[in-house]
Amino acid sequence: MLDYGLDLSGVERDLALPDLVAEGDELDALVSAQADWSKPTPAAGWTIAHQIAHLAAADANVLIAIRTPEAFDAVLKQAEAAGSQYADLDAAAGAAKPRSVLLEQWRAGRAEVAAELRDLPLDQGFPWYGSQLTAALMVPLRLMETWAHGQDVFDAVGVSHRPTGRLQQVASLGVIGRALSFYAAQLPTPAEPFRVELTGPDGQSWAWGPEDAMQRVQGSALDFCLRVTQRRSRAETDLTAVGEDADKWLDIARVFL
Repeated sequence: MLDYGLDLSGVERDLALPDLVAEGDELDALVSAQADWSKPTPAAGWTIAHQIAHLAAADANVLIAIRTPEAFDAVLKQAEAAGSQYADLDAAAGAAKPRSVLLEQWRAGRAEVAAELRDLPLDQGFPWYGSQLTAALMVPLRLMETWAHGQDVFDAVGVSHRPTGRLQQVASLGVIGRALSFYAAQLPTPAEPFRVELTGPDGQSWAWGPEDAMQRVQGSALDFCLRVTQRRSRAETDLTAVGEDADKWLDIARVFL
């Protein structure tokens, strides 16, 4: 089992869960106004329908993992059999459904996920891809994925994706997922502490790590979130790094395998 190394013990579910719901509602409003879901998005081969289908499929798998964890083995075997094509095949299957059917499936699924994560004891684990998760981690993970795939849709329709305070949840995942970035790049995880200083959408300052850390990353929270979700290249952001390890991190940053 892969240890994601993400300590979400400080997450306040009562604050994070409304952010997850709000992120889904914002994307819902955008896609509901789009009659044509066949528009291509920045993800190669994925239309708007593929993006929504992917989110709906992930929500369905969350419900399996929480409600019938013993049945999640079948999900893992399916993913293993499909290999690198797993997400593409899943999204394509959902995208083939009528727009109205897929929209209602996504709406129902995300509402059920929010309800399950609201009631689940914070220390109760359930299976996920390569790890055991808890509600404290799954809430921001679902928010991050909704925001990231939502960004693809916003880009596809040419609408500005207004940054909100919800980005703090995504940024937090990016910060504490630093070890995951080095793991995925097959590089040793730096032992030296890092300092991350970001400017939120309303000018607020968000910071993680010791103030005297030699490895430092600075910039806007929006650009940091776009980078760690791999929606923008490093060159397209305002992020700056001090220290060799911090510099390498911005090159390989990610919050998922």
